[in-house]
Amino acid sequence: MSMTQPARRKSRWPAWARRGLMENIATVIIAIGFLMLFQPFALPLYTYSFVTMLAGTAMFIIVSKFPE
Repeated sequence: MSMTQPARRKSRWPAWARRGLMENIATVIIAIGFLMLFQPFALPLYTYSFVTMLAGTAMFIIVSKFPE
């Protein structure tokens, strides 16, 4: 048995489209949706909070399939 690590193949995806950054952006979108839901001032923010959280969740599910 060899003690060397197998060589990792370099991804051809651009750096901005990799999983780490995009998952963080999706998490921030979900957090913005929660803040919109729990604020007591603007009714339009409350109205679109569900759509915002849904979009962030869908983005997170899609991005979780991206390469590292």
